Amino acid sequence: MTKDLTQPLGNETFEEIKKIDENGSEYWEGRNLMKVLQYSKWENFENVIEKAKKACTNSGQYTNDHFPDIRKVIKAGKGAIHKLNDYKLSRYACYLIAQNADPNKKAVALAQTYFAIKTRQQELQKQLNEDEKRVLIREEVTDKNKELFKSAEDSGVKNFGRFNNAGYLGLYGMKSETVRKTKALGKNKLLDRAGATELAANLFRITQTDDQLKSKLKSGQIIGEHSASKTHFVVGGKVRKAIKDIGGTMPENLPTEEHIRETQKRLGQKRVEEIKEKS
Repeated sequence: MTKDLTQPLGNETFEEIKKIDENGSEYWEGRNLMKVLQYSKWENFENVIEKAKKACTNSGQYTNDHFPDIRKVIKAGKGAIHKLNDYKLSRYACYLIAQNADPNKKAVALAQTYFAIKTRQQELQKQLNEDEKRVLIREEVTDKNKELFKSAEDSGVKNFGRFNNAGYLGLYGMKSETVRKTKALGKNKLLDRAGATELAANLFRITQTDDQLKSKLKSGQIIGEHSASKTHFVVGGKVRKAIKDIGGTMPENLPTEEHIRETQKRLGQKRVEEIKEKS
């Protein structure tokens, strides 16, 4: 079995094309990422990079921090030397590129999931300890779930339990009730006992499903409950596949944590409020 299904031009994963510079910082070269994302022409891929750079600027980041130019020297026939333009891309840059790339390419869909989860994990790793990360992501999950349920309602969903279970079935390979029994959670809600990694996977499932439904609604499509639930299931399944492809632990196998309320008590109300302001 191949490690990844995103590379018709090779058999390298996103982790395998990652490089480490002399300062110990990770980066990706643009031309390597281009191949993994199924682009054959540099000119077309550069257009995607320009869109990503604009998004970087709009987010308040310096593009030179994430998209510095580099030159690659290529030896051709008869000793000829060619210099090619390239980029030294940060993980955040790769995330923005994936978000602005052609969504019809299967490799792009996987890249969007992979870099979104990894970028979020990296961001939180720099800012917060494990308890603080759990509180922050749990708050984000609550907020984004409200948005998702509003989009689901607008799409014609009336049985929200069935709609919610479709997402869990895609991500966990089983319904939420079965996951709760597997993890021996008793009456606790699944996400109240989930760790930061499991919460991050669920957050991406929620936000991407919401984006899909909103996009269909905006285009005037008549969705309906069955189609909305199917969308939730498919998105959950894609997140699950991405976790498998990068060698991660399946969410149903991740360890449970103490109830989020206990974590909040230990951190104290003031710190919890500070963390929530970040969400």
